[in-house]
Amino acid sequence: ALGGERLSLEELKVLARLKQPLVKVRGQWVQMNAEEIRTALDFWKKAAGHATAREIVRMALGAGKAPGGIAFEGVTATGWIADLLASLDGRTACEALPAPDGFQGTLRPYQARGYSWLAFLRRWGLGACLADDMGLGKTIMALALIQRDWEAGGKRPVLLVCPTSVVGNWQKEAAGFTPDLPVMVHHGIARTKGAELKAEAQKQALVISSYALLHRDFETLKDVPWSGVILDEAQNIKNPETKQAKAARALKAGYRIALTGTPVENNVGDLWSIIEFLNPGFLGTQSEFKRTFFVPIQANRDQEAVKRLKGLTGPFILRRLKTDKSIITDLPEKMEMKVFCTLTREQASLYAAVVKDATSKLNSSTGIQRKGVVLATLSKLKQVCNHPAQLLGDNSAIPGRSGKLARLTEMLEEITEVGDRALVFSQFAEMGEILRRHLQEVFGREVLFLHGGVPQPQRNRMVERFQAGGDGPQIFLLSLKAGGVGLNLTRANHVFHFDRWWNPAVENQATDRVFRIGQTKNVQVHKFLCMGTLEEKIDEMIERKQEIAEGVVGTGEGWLTELSTTALKDLFTLRKEAIGE
Repeated sequence: ALGGERLSLEELKVLARLKQPLVKVRGQWVQMNAEEIRTALDFWKKAAGHATAREIVRMALGAGKAPGGIAFEGVTATGWIADLLASLDGRTACEALPAPDGFQGTLRPYQARGYSWLAFLRRWGLGACLADDMGLGKTIMALALIQRDWEAGGKRPVLLVCPTSVVGNWQKEAAGFTPDLPVMVHHGIARTKGAELKAEAQKQALVISSYALLHRDFETLKDVPWSGVILDEAQNIKNPETKQAKAARALKAGYRIALTGTPVENNVGDLWSIIEFLNPGFLGTQSEFKRTFFVPIQANRDQEAVKRLKGLTGPFILRRLKTDKSIITDLPEKMEMKVFCTLTREQASLYAAVVKDATSKLNSSTGIQRKGVVLATLSKLKQVCNHPAQLLGDNSAIPGRSGKLARLTEMLEEITEVGDRALVFSQFAEMGEILRRHLQEVFGREVLFLHGGVPQPQRNRMVERFQAGGDGPQIFLLSLKAGGVGLNLTRANHVFHFDRWWNPAVENQATDRVFRIGQTKNVQVHKFLCMGTLEEKIDEMIERKQEIAEGVVGTGEGWLTELSTTALKDLFTLRKEAIGE
């Protein structure tokens, strides 16, 4: 258009030949830029007016330039592209989908909305970042989408990449919610590789692997025709220069999804890497992003740049908070979840050594002596599952040696990021001290630790400081005996049972430090278990007897000493899925 009048291609050609700054168009004098006219003609010759749907979306959201470099006012559209743009910018809601037939479970209303939103973006080949708060069920929504695709006849595998610490969790959740889907865990020292991996992966609905293996086994993984790639705890690729971030971006897949409770951990630069994985090129190159958004927002607090960035990324990021009233009404008051962890190789070798020693002693002991052997072995195996340094008692290095500790640290990072507070229970005072040292070092701030040796006045002061508002301690470690009763700690809304006291009544009593009168938030209880170890097996035994569990279990672990030697050996045996990298 020129001066508000639409021009035909022929009229454009005539104007270009005139080469005059002022021309009369349909009775009106209009100032004309010959260079703009020439650019417009070149555009029609070369591009013939075509653009991909992704380019149109970028232009509509203000990220892309018009093809050919022509200045443009905006995008108007009809038909399916109009519907797509209206859904993306929130003018119309995306279609609500029922849960797939084979999905075992009920999607809460906000989970159904999240799953429908994932399916909507997946349909258009646009990447989606599901950034809900921890505990709202990101795993469940992703599994519902995978089940839906599988049932629709798209029998191609989805690659799920997650931290080593949550491989077991995904395996368990898939078995529970989508039991009919073929699932393969590509993990551990005995994993399949090369051509065998490529062939085996194509028979699955879901292949679960870790960030560590994403770049290590990349040459094989890149050749699998993935239906989709899902990154869990996607903040693991926030640094775009890491091997795992580069490998994730290089994978070919029909769709891409990122799951994270913290899409921006340190600064808006984190967002570029995640969006570049989801929708390549959408935010421009890294240097363009730095110039257009990073510097104006981080250095100059430019609110206009914040608004533009939100407008660009908003359609692809769904973030719901537990504090949101529309979400909170959908949640129960207390949610209990099991967190399945894997052992490191060091933990696995120590575990095997303890079992070997116990087996020879069990064969030669009876009566009270046998009970002593069983209880001592239970304690040692639990210590191995917690951390090698606890069993060895040698004040050795803490990081990188425990699957449980790695997962706890990741979860606490997300919790503290959003300002929540957490209680962490362990039945071992020495483990509490290991946790205190490690967490203070990681988070760079004080972590409280209450155990039997803390005098009453100091104990009271700890409780007061934790319960007070402001910038007080966010993490409170407690030994189960000292902190399991008589405390009111309603400022916390997360409870972690780092190691399990195999008595539901005792655990519930500890949880009730938080879940009691005065609590205004929903409480999330996280029970840690090492897969394939006695921790998982004992938990299964209690689950099977849940209705009589308290009567069976009594007040401690004595009931386990009554098991037969064969049952005990089975209980102690380490299963192959226990071992991570």
